[in-house]
Amino acid sequence: MNEQASGPRYHLTLTSGGRPMMHGWWESEVVARAQVSVWIGSWGELPGARVTLDDEETGETLTTWP
Repeated sequence: MNEQASGPRYHLTLTSGGRPMMHGWWESEVVARAQVSVWIGSWGELPGARVTLDDEETGETLTTWP
């Protein structure tokens, strides 16, 4: 039996001061990783900014900033 993905696998989160500010989901890890840099450049100066990329299929955190 073929299982279809339930949606985009890669979840990007921006928090500021521990509060969620933005979420994004992508099907491609390459595209999601590129967005990490975009989000850091756009939102990295928010107080307490943190960017996290998770693989929702495996539950693994792929990268965090800072």
